[in-house]
This record gives sequence, C-alpha cells and structure tokens, in this order.
Amino acid sequence: MTDTITIRAPDDWHVHLRDGAMLNAVLPFTARRFARAIVMPNLVPPVATTADADAYRARILAALPEDADFTPLMTAYLRDDTDADDIANGFRDGVLTAVKLYPAHATTNAAAGVTDIARVRPVLARMETIGMPLLIHGEDAGPEVDIFEREQVFVERRLAPLLHDFPGLKVVLEHLSTAIAVDFVRAHAPQLAGTITPHHLVETRNSMLGHGLRPHLYCMPVVKRESDRVALVAAATSGEACFFLGTDTAPHALGRKLAPVCAAGVFNAPVAIETYAEVFDKAGRLDRLEAFASLNGPRHYGLPVNERTITLVRAGWTAPREATVEGPEGRVAAYRGGETIAWQVSGAA
Repeated sequence: MTDTITIRAPDDWHVHLRDGAMLNAVLPFTARRFARAIVMPNLVPPVATTADADAYRARILAALPEDADFTPLMTAYLRDDTDADDIANGFRDGVLTAVKLYPAHATTNAAAGVTDIARVRPVLARMETIGMPLLIHGEDAGPEVDIFEREQVFVERRLAPLLHDFPGLKVVLEHLSTAIAVDFVRAHAPQLAGTITPHHLVETRNSMLGHGLRPHLYCMPVVKRESDRVALVAAATSGEACFFLGTDTAPHALGRKLAPVCAAGVFNAPVAIETYAEVFDKAGRLDRLEAFASLNGPRHYGLPVNERTITLVRAGWTAPREATVEGPEGRVAAYRGGETIAWQVSGAA
C-alpha cells in the first residue's frame, strides 16, 4: 500500500475566488494547494474586459498570503456585446488566459451571459485564429429543459454545432457531470477537453436529495446518477489527456446556502486535492493522479508544467467545517466539513 505520493504541483483549472472579504477568506485554501488557477469572471458586475481582468488580478495578488507561490490565470466573461479586439489584445498581452461562456441564466451570476451563440461568432472566430481557449458552462437553461438533462441538451444542441463550425477553437467543457458528456469529450479530443470536480466524483443526487435536502451539495450542474459518477471516476483516473482537474470551488455565505432559494455552489477548496487523492486511491490508480492534476491541463492550455512538487501522505485529519468571512457574510460552510479525510497535503494549512 502506498502511503506517500509526490507529484508536480497541481493546478486548478476552474475556481471561484469571489471578491472583497470573501476573496480574503477563501483564497488561502486554493493558494496553498495549487500553483495556478483559472479564475472565473462571474462577479457582479462581471469581469468582462481586459481592464476588468487586470484590476481583478491585482486584487487577488494583494490578498495572497505572504508565503504563497500562486499565479491567478484570468478569464473574461463572454457577453453578446463582447469586443473581439479587446479580448485578443488581452490575450496577446498576457492579461487573459481564456474566455468563459455562460449561457444566460444558467448558473450563479449568469444573467449577463450569452443569449445566443450566433451573437458571439465574431469573437469565437477571432479566438480560433489566435489560439485562445474557450471555457464553457455547458448547460441549456431553457425553461422546458429538465434540470437533470441540461448538460446533455447543451452538448447536443449547442456544443456539437459549435465544434463543427470552429474546428480550430480550443474548448474546455467544464465540470462534467454525466456519462454522456464524458463520452462526448473523449470523442472530440484533442479539440475538446473536460474538467471534473471532486464533488462530482463522490456525490450523486441521492446524496443531495435522498436523505433530506442537503443544500451544501447543491451546485450547477447538479450531481447526477450513480452511473454518471462511475463514468466520471473512470474518466478522471484513466490517464487520458482530455480530462483534468477543475474543482469549481464556489463559496457562498451560509445565509445564501440555507435560504429558501439557495445559491448553487460547493466550497471544496479546503479538501479538493485530498479528495481527488482518495478517489484515485480507491480506484487503485494513484499513479495517474499527477497526469490528471498536474500534466493534462497545462498540455491543453499550451502552458509549461510546474517545476515544484507537493507531497500527499496517508494521514487522517479532520476537514474544517467552515471559513470565516469578515463583515456581514459571516461564514462559508466547507465541503466535507468535520469528516475525516484519509489523505493530507504535507505542510498545507
């Protein structure tokens, strides 16, 4: 039995850091475990331009713990009126790493998202030309679409035509949640890649709904069937280059998670890489964790892998129940809070 594993420092290719006091509270959990992170732009108002992203990056860097060795990779929020020149200039100047497409109203702070992909074709064409990645929240939020079928419908109605029309566009379908999406990514690699969260590898809709409603597991896309979870585990642990780590850690104040209409998002940063290690260990594939966590993402983005390493050890520890936020937001409940986690990052706080 392996009790220690050393891998190149992992990257988180999908993270919500929020802003202000919330940013200060949650950033250290990501910065102490990951070398880089793709930062989501769905603030209010959204991070929609290069100037917005540059200013947000400065706030993130100012909030970093002094001992952190962490690089935020910035994205721009795609809107119907996005300026292709601005996006291209931001990519050229190293401010922007990618553009994020939220279908309008599909998830948290997506009201300003894309209403029709036809409206953003000029931006996508420019991105294809310059090699800039497009990141997609892949759900069709039409009122007639069942919430458990949103991903499947988006893949069939929106993503398949998009890949056909822009064959040179590098795309990431984020937070895969179904076996159908796994198969679609595999069939369209290497143009298309997919990120997988720790909670989609562990939880099912029975976890969220089967023994009383557990709002802290409510996210978009919602967790699905056991068969989908099994397919996601098989994909993550396969070693295939088209699948890589993206936590989609998404903190919300406790009051918003416990509200009658609760916010979607799982704050998993305090236990993310440790949970992935547990999943890979259970599958008997710890030797493939480095590919998923540290190698496949940089390959898709065309970035170098990290030189430094981290060590995970088999040593039980108790996950924190929450993070404290200064001001009115108060507390953020953490995923798996209070549970004993079998793997631990050596030296992580």
